[in-house]
Amino acid sequence: MLMANPATLRKLVKRYEALRTAHARLGTSESSRHLEDVSYTLCVTTGTRTVPDALIAAETQLRAAPPGFPAEVELTA
Repeated sequence: MLMANPATLRKLVKRYEALRTAHARLGTSESSRHLEDVSYTLCVTTGTRTVPDALIAAETQLRAAPPGFPAEVELTA
């Protein structure tokens, strides 16, 4: 099974949580679209079909990440 980069996964989970909070507060079509986008990306990244499953998979993968894994990784072309 492919595993997401832990730094990327952490960012996705944080972004999901922030957008979920923002959408609960704002309830706009724009906040909904952003939440749907990050939810989709989180599911694809974790190989799941639902957000609750994606969050469980993310937590499991992050716990399994090797200690001292770089917090940030940038890919360049």
